[in-house]
Order: sequence, then C-alpha cells, then structure tokens
Amino acid sequence: MLSSSQLHQRRKQRIRTKLHKISTGLPRLCVHRTNLHTYAQITDDSGSKSIVLFGTSGKPGNTLKNGSNIEAAKFVGKKLAELAKAKGIEKVVFDRSGYLYHGRIKALADAAREAGLKF
Repeated sequence: MLSSSQLHQRRKQRIRTKLHKISTGLPRLCVHRTNLHTYAQITDDSGSKSIVLFGTSGKPGNTLKNGSNIEAAKFVGKKLAELAKAKGIEKVVFDRSGYLYHGRIKALADAAREAGLKF
C-alpha cells in the first residue's frame, strides 16, 4: 500500500510527463502549496532554471493576514503574472503539481489569466 505522499509524487510525475510532451518549449508555471503559504514559479525546463518566483512568505506577501487562503492565492497569481509580463513572458504551460484544480490552485490560475498570462 502506497502512502499519500507517494501517491502525490506519482500524480506529480505523471502530469509533468504529459506537459513535457505538449509544451513545445514554453516555460512552465509550477504551483506549490503548504498549510501556511502558497508559492508559484515560472521555470524554463530547457535551461533548468527559475525565471520568476513569487510566494506569500516573501516581503510583499507578508502584508497578507493569511497566506494559505483563496485571497492569498489570487494575490500570488496576479503578482506572478505582472512579474512575468515585465520579463516578456506571455504564454506558459500550467503545472498544478499533483494538486486538484480546485480552491487555491484554481484561484491562482484564474488570477494569473486575468492579469494577462495565457495558458
């Protein structure tokens, strides 16, 4: 019997494998959530480096009362999209990292789309 963390790792790997097949050189918007914070980054898989990173635990995110709710996820999505547009990135592939597309993950994705990212 596999543990929940092992099942999460399998889902994460399965999603990334499918994304690599369809991405055609686009950067990947990767999401991570914890009990206290929400993080998102845009990564270039060809060079294996992070282009843009934003989360609720940094200086601008400290202004939030709670870093693990839907409002915080919307804040992270909006700020990440603004930083990406400033670096010239307009189109990405969304990697939900094995999490359900629901709640914080969906709020982050919707806020990033409203701010101008296309995926």
